[in-house]
Amino acid sequence: MSSVILNKTLDVSTPVSKALDIKKSLVESLVAGLLALIVFGPVVGVVLDGYSFNWHPTRVAWMTAIVMVGRLALSLFIQTASGAALIARFKGGDSGVHVLAPDYKSRLLWIIPALIVIAIVFPVFANKYLMTVVILGLIYVLLGLGLNIVVGLAGLLDLGYVGFYAIGAYGLALGYQYLGLGFWSVLPLAAVAAGLAGCLLGFPVLRMHGDYLAIVTLGFGEIIRLILNNWLSFTGGPNGLPVPAPTFMGLEFGRTAKAGGIPIHEFLGTAYNPDLKFIFIYAVLFLVVLGVLYIKNRLTRMPMGRAWEALREDEIACRAMGLNHVLVKLSAFTIGASTAGLAGVFFASYQGFVNPSSFTFFESALILAIVVLGGMGSTVGVVIAAFVLTVAPELLRSFAEYRVLLFGVLMVLMMIWRPRGLIRISRIGVQPRKGVAP
Repeated sequence: MSSVILNKTLDVSTPVSKALDIKKSLVESLVAGLLALIVFGPVVGVVLDGYSFNWHPTRVAWMTAIVMVGRLALSLFIQTASGAALIARFKGGDSGVHVLAPDYKSRLLWIIPALIVIAIVFPVFANKYLMTVVILGLIYVLLGLGLNIVVGLAGLLDLGYVGFYAIGAYGLALGYQYLGLGFWSVLPLAAVAAGLAGCLLGFPVLRMHGDYLAIVTLGFGEIIRLILNNWLSFTGGPNGLPVPAPTFMGLEFGRTAKAGGIPIHEFLGTAYNPDLKFIFIYAVLFLVVLGVLYIKNRLTRMPMGRAWEALREDEIACRAMGLNHVLVKLSAFTIGASTAGLAGVFFASYQGFVNPSSFTFFESALILAIVVLGGMGSTVGVVIAAFVLTVAPELLRSFAEYRVLLFGVLMVLMMIWRPRGLIRISRIGVQPRKGVAP
């Protein structure tokens, strides 16, 4: 009797291995190959040559074969026990907000000081090219943090975020040309101007949600770009405007200074270094990014940040709790837009020139991709995604013409495997008090 029970117990606990459904895997690989042929055929197989084109079937055949073999291997792996366990982990691992233990100690307590030390030492060993790439990455970190407030925390889909970016950049160029303002004067004014523009945009869209809100904000971004492109007498139109180099306590970073000015290398008694301007922009930008990170971290822990998250989850419940949804939306638009204004000033100073071609819809899509890939509402994820999506194209310049295709593939893969982004939102749990029922 005991041996029978033991045998039954072993039968229950031992997993039954199922036979692989090879026919199903072959069908899935054929479908994947057909889709790859449809997608890669016009993009990779047809190369324009003036008014004609050249057909390259070999490249399409190789890419289609790689997709089919990869899909066949993946389908067979999923049918195994380890593959099923991996799929189950992906399906349930990213649902909801991750709650950590009450005594959890974040690794950021030692990662952040280490990153600050690396950032301080970095200009000593970096050349001009690496410095400009990192500056561009930090600019997109600012843009991602601002849009993360609007989209990630408040749940307001904004496709015209690049308009606030343009306000900050053109604020520096126009302020210098018409008012004689410099970098330090325009930096706070651009944040205020972009914040006011965000507040003005927020009023007409208070009753809109989802797709309707996205369409209106997309129109706002295009209106800003068209005004900059067509108002020739004021903005210079497609020709753009020059931007003055930043100064430090009246000292200039050029080889020669304007009338009455002093170059910084003459003041210090050193040789002229053309990279000193980028080192200065990098240092100021890094300090501004740290300040924005601190302010955003504090806001998310304050009632305002909780109100943004409540609005994102359910606006009706948010209003039923007595929260003023008008102020909640306007605060998200205003703070997010002001961050984009700051980024615009640094972009204009870094580039030395602005024109409307730098503020197209693709920039808004790129910033939105940073927020989605990093994790909606996740600060650390947005910082990582900003550097990945800005540094990766520099490292893969040979694939520059396929950059949009790579972004699309990356977005699809992220939505399948990590729907909450690279790093999802985490909350530290609360230890229940003694004597209080859970």
